Amino acid sequence: MSIRKDAVAGQFYPAQKDEIIEMLQHYNTIVDEALQDASVLDLSPRAIIVPHAGYIYSAFTANIAFRVLQNSHPKRVVVIGPSHRVYLESTSVALFDRFETPLGDLSIDTSLAKELIEKFGLHFQPDAHAEHSTEVEMPFVKYYMPDATVLELVYGKEDPSKLAKVIEYLLDDKETALVISTDLSHYYDIEKAKRLDSICLDAVAKIKPKELHQGCEACGKIGVEALLLAAKNRELKPTLLDYRTSADASADKSQVVGYMSAAFS
Repeated sequence: MSIRKDAVAGQFYPAQKDEIIEMLQHYNTIVDEALQDASVLDLSPRAIIVPHAGYIYSAFTANIAFRVLQNSHPKRVVVIGPSHRVYLESTSVALFDRFETPLGDLSIDTSLAKELIEKFGLHFQPDAHAEHSTEVEMPFVKYYMPDATVLELVYGKEDPSKLAKVIEYLLDDKETALVISTDLSHYYDIEKAKRLDSICLDAVAKIKPKELHQGCEACGKIGVEALLLAAKNRELKPTLLDYRTSADASADKSQVVGYMSAAFS
């Protein structure tokens, strides 16, 4: 049995189960006490957009999205993120049997992986799967949807319209949920970061994929554009859940990274 080992546990997120659980419970307490519109917690989305930075910076934002995703009770969760470590043509689909997390292993839907490779000409490039953009989402999946199977897709040089076809195909199965991983702008002062990030937020809120090319600097822009194209064709409705920057955690406003989460129902 092959295992997709956790490559960034103890770096991007705690390596200990209890620390992760305590962190997510803390964030949920904050949400329950401070959320102005509690109706968003009743959403049952088919897809979410979440950040992938270190948990101390971005897990609050991601947690809200995964919390509502559990309302959909998906049997499988497909996590799609950009490659940061290796050059990659097209999209690689993990063909391991299990995905390791500190909360316990997740089963990988290898039959679906093979189906996507055959149907859409994707491939499996093993070294692309020590990728943090997808890995940091898996403990959330295990916490909120412990019995779901998963699939990890990591893309490099990819056509958003091609990836959109894959997403549409996955959305045709009502028991499948999509997770699109991206951070927003990187290392600008907070005023410029918010200006650039507002372009991304507006494009998502209005499902206008072309707007992403007017200044959005999301590292996972290809995945976001692909989801917007698919959401438009499948008539999904977006809801912005949270936006913040690393300055909320670090108090350093000189070089920030932006984070957002959104749900598509």
